Amino acid sequence: MMVKPQIYKWLVLALFVICSVMGAVTSDASNHKYKNGDVVPLYANKVGPFQNPRYYQISFVNVIAGFLGGFFPISETYRYFDLPFCLPGDLKEKKEALGEVLNGDRLVSAPYKLDFLVDKDSEFICTKKLTKQEVNKFRKAISKDYYFQMYFDDLPLWGFIGKYEKTELNELKYYLFKHLQFEVLYNKDHVIEVNVRTDPSALVDVTEDKEVNVDFMYTVRWKETNIPFDKRMEKYSQNSSLPHHLEIHWFSIINSCVTVLLLTGFLATILMRVLKNDFVKYAHDEETAEDQEETGWKYIHGDVFRYPKFKSLFAAALGSGTQLFALTIFIFILALVGVFYPYNRGALFTALVVIYALTSGIAGYTASSFYCQLEGTNWVRNLLLTGSLFCGPLFLTFCFLNTVAIAYSATAALPFGTIVVIALIWALVTSPLLVLGGIAGKNSKAEFQAPCRTTKYPREIPPLPWYRGSLPQMAMAGFLPFSAIYIELYYIFASVWGHRIYTIYSILFIVFIILVIVTAFITIALTYFQLAAEDHEWWWRSFVCGGSTGLFIYGYCLYYYYGRSDMTGFMQTSFFFGYMACICYGFFLMLGMIGFRASLFFVRHIYRSIKCE
Repeated sequence: MMVKPQIYKWLVLALFVICSVMGAVTSDASNHKYKNGDVVPLYANKVGPFQNPRYYQISFVNVIAGFLGGFFPISETYRYFDLPFCLPGDLKEKKEALGEVLNGDRLVSAPYKLDFLVDKDSEFICTKKLTKQEVNKFRKAISKDYYFQMYFDDLPLWGFIGKYEKTELNELKYYLFKHLQFEVLYNKDHVIEVNVRTDPSALVDVTEDKEVNVDFMYTVRWKETNIPFDKRMEKYSQNSSLPHHLEIHWFSIINSCVTVLLLTGFLATILMRVLKNDFVKYAHDEETAEDQEETGWKYIHGDVFRYPKFKSLFAAALGSGTQLFALTIFIFILALVGVFYPYNRGALFTALVVIYALTSGIAGYTASSFYCQLEGTNWVRNLLLTGSLFCGPLFLTFCFLNTVAIAYSATAALPFGTIVVIALIWALVTSPLLVLGGIAGKNSKAEFQAPCRTTKYPREIPPLPWYRGSLPQMAMAGFLPFSAIYIELYYIFASVWGHRIYTIYSILFIVFIILVIVTAFITIALTYFQLAAEDHEWWWRSFVCGGSTGLFIYGYCLYYYYGRSDMTGFMQTSFFFGYMACICYGFFLMLGMIGFRASLFFVRHIYRSIKCE
């Protein structure tokens, strides 16, 4: 159902506020100016195994995020000082915004001091006497290819904490890096780029369980560059914009467009010719209706608009799907205007939480108004079902995975204060807007527009072949949209669950539009064939067929996990399949809504075109 103009005004205002806030964050970063000798902030963030990559914001709708399920950090990382590095004399934790905490950032002051334009040569930090337990902890981390991540003037930098190699006797030797070499590029009074390397000659053998003395040191070199400050983030997006990558992306777009053109052309040709013949036949048979029995989709005109079973659940699913669709569109708008520039920490998660809360009114209005159109009476229960249909499974999944993260002492475990903030947002923003939207939908007094009267008793559905069942139809309906997004899906997964950065939002938006179009057309075609077979229970069928692409995406998750990734361990496995289940469930609701809306428009159109008694 359409949302009232007042609700649209509030949503536009909220989007403007979010853009303003994100823009303010960006502008603050652009004012980072330093004088010779000034202290440039350097924060240590995380450590973690390279094969279980940390989650970085999907530039989609982490998108499409994500895009739907990515409200929380979803990978195996730990606090930097969980490993026994040298502690700084003034260890302080950086105060972080909600989105940064949800992103899993845990920034603390680093022991390295990189003063502006001050070179340092083998600066001494401390001598650390590692116990046997600490040596063992470093060795285990090195064996899993642990890397560290820091932020220098809001620029990310990474490095490995050590290395291992095989000896001539086929034995593994483990070495800890004790000397880091920082190279910083600057332009006038701005920091432009930072890189960190390890001194290959400064190694400490941690193969054996014995006490070791380690002298941690670092070197700093400053170099001038002509790169302007406003382009310093382009370095991090170049990897996703390389020519051969763009060629693959555009090949994906062309492939998807060809699929859409062939599909729409085929469906338009077939359906127009078939429907034209049907209209001619039914118009001719009106004069001889007493002598000839009706067949096909006109035969069930008295049942096609019969309300579906479990109409409260159906209306709730429709409302949740509409909200997720609105969330996706708003996230795309923010991405296209440049809010989610690479490594804008927490921006995506903040936008997801805020926009999801603000769009709950859309879910309440859509579900309540449609439920009342279906002559439902218990609209309060329908609102409760709408509010918990997506949030309920997401909350249960989060509770389980957050418990796992706590057991592993990972940064993915949200602090109690952050959980309280999210609960307050849900209680003070999401729920009231859901209720207000529900009240507006209940009072809209809209009637269901059915071109045909519904008979008192339903007709019996004739026996149908197996391939017209729900599961075969879902397989057919989900395969075509999935094939249109398959190539781009790999890059999204590589960004969400890997170390790549996805920044080509325009291409992703085109793919999303293609996904919506293909879903709508294939659902319309299957609905027509279902009605032509005199099966009038098309309501739920069109919804599950439209949403079946979400099941194919989850099937791709299995392939990606075992065939394309190196993720291991219970925590990473549970996070991957748990949060991807939530994301795919969100896709199921959103695309199911699109499939049903397209089918409802089509069914109303064809039954208005004939005379039904």
